[in-house]
Amino acid sequence: MKELIYCQRDIPKAQWRYGLRSSAATGCGWIATHNALHLLGKEANPEELIRFYERQLPLIHGNFGTTILAPMFYFKKLGYRVDWTSRYDRFDNMAKAADVCILFYRWHQKWSFGSHFVALHKTDEGILAYNTYRNSKGPDRYGECLARFLKEKKYFGAVLIGIRKPEGEV
Repeated sequence: MKELIYCQRDIPKAQWRYGLRSSAATGCGWIATHNALHLLGKEANPEELIRFYERQLPLIHGNFGTTILAPMFYFKKLGYRVDWTSRYDRFDNMAKAADVCILFYRWHQKWSFGSHFVALHKTDEGILAYNTYRNSKGPDRYGECLARFLKEKKYFGAVLIGIRKPEGEV
């Protein structure tokens, strides 16, 4: 697939099943990976990504989403240089040094609790992320500071994975 996925809820429920559920419900991990590959100028195969992530935890098989560091393992397997941190004070420097990042965070609203993955990159316009909200239609602007964005949204438990192209690749 050659296009960014801006909103996972736009994926038809029967297309790209993730475990026993639809990718619209639990596919944010493979979608963040898909979007990160696209931002790196690579083509992504949704079926291949889903197979890789379903095998990360065979008993769960994608039914509860993607494990936090699974994208890191995927990109390392492809030869990318990958770092990660859960320290918010390091997020902006990591995003600046990386070609693309994948952010994992947790959220809660009243009695609901969940987690989410997004692909993002730092641009001259600030931090742009993809597949953030249930109604996203394009890139979502996070402003200049990732830690501030997370605090304002009351997201917590975040992990940032910084991905850099292999040595010598432009």
